[in-house]
Amino acid sequence: MHRKNIFLRNIGYIIFSFFIVALLLAIGIYLGYTNRPEVDKVTSVINKDATMEFSADFNTFWKVWNVLNEKSIYAGDTDDQDKVWGAISGLASSFGDPYTTFFPPEENDTFREEIRGTFEGIGAEIGVKDDALTIVAPLKDTPAWNSGLKSGDKIIQIDDVNAIGLTSEEAINLIRGPEGTPVNLMIKREGESEPQTITVTRREIQIPTIETDIKQDEVFVISFYSFSENSVSLFRDALIEFIRSKKDKLIIDLRGNPGGYLEAAVNIASWFIDEGEIVLKETFAGASKPKLYRSRGPRLFNDNLSLVVLIDGGSASASEILAGALKEHGLATLIGMQTFGKGSVQELVKITDETALKVTVANWLTPNGLSISEGGLTPDIEVPYTIKDAELNLDPQMDKAIEFLLSK
Repeated sequence: MHRKNIFLRNIGYIIFSFFIVALLLAIGIYLGYTNRPEVDKVTSVINKDATMEFSADFNTFWKVWNVLNEKSIYAGDTDDQDKVWGAISGLASSFGDPYTTFFPPEENDTFREEIRGTFEGIGAEIGVKDDALTIVAPLKDTPAWNSGLKSGDKIIQIDDVNAIGLTSEEAINLIRGPEGTPVNLMIKREGESEPQTITVTRREIQIPTIETDIKQDEVFVISFYSFSENSVSLFRDALIEFIRSKKDKLIIDLRGNPGGYLEAAVNIASWFIDEGEIVLKETFAGASKPKLYRSRGPRLFNDNLSLVVLIDGGSASASEILAGALKEHGLATLIGMQTFGKGSVQELVKITDETALKVTVANWLTPNGLSISEGGLTPDIEVPYTIKDAELNLDPQMDKAIEFLLSK
């Protein structure tokens, strides 16, 4: 099945013009193919009211369509609708953006499960970095976490499938599966000469959000794992707990937090930043000015608050927004390692009742205009976290954060 899916994706790269054919037909331009039954099937899934300017040779599309039907050994296993989904997926992929993705019905269902926060899999955020499938962050206490997968691990094989060139969505479809079943991931880890294979047993994943703790009776810690739908209310509850503790030293631990809802990041930042101050900037193609997101207030803490934000290579997206805003407003010291660098904005567009398109529409910038996508955030105090540290159950980054706050 996977081989078939990849085969369809490859069709899509060749036949970039699929959407355009349908649009031409929709506005009445005769291309010489209007008597073909497959044209009706293609145009049936297109919004016929859409219009755009273009120039392309559509003969290539239909020639490839016919050659594949006549010659491919997989032609009998592939219905026309699957070809349409493959063509659209190829169109999305042709933009060269790993985050612009078309979701056919099965993949759309999987994506919706992930948004809801409960699914069966291994519990790791996967993205594309430097043209390679990469573990952004294993979520705490999930099979991925417990098996030893690390932020930054490059996935080169999934079971018996070569993962080179796969999109993150294709990889997720291979990694997800019924609870209790294993998946073998061959990964390449920085600093290690040889790849290793890690077997992970799938189970139902409930995305964790927040934990609180007090270190050395003086430092309050909020460990924050995901910017989910309910994360704002949970973070507010954690802040209330912090205020009631009467401490003035706070650590927000964003390590391994792959991000999530933009609005959650803005709302949480608003409790630390003066109302009206910029939290982030959003730049769109063709727009002369960025869209500004400002603190909504109310600011809950005065300058007596001592704040550290812990970051690492698994801190991405909304985590980078929050950490960058707190740093640039002079409110927090960043400790740890360089963040992932995922600073683009995706919009989920419904295409049909069963399909959707996730498309990159903008880039995020910090209040001072730093592009998060260009290398991520650099910590003020760099502290490595090694495999040996993990094996010995040590946390030098947390230790440094506590030491830093106690010295103030």
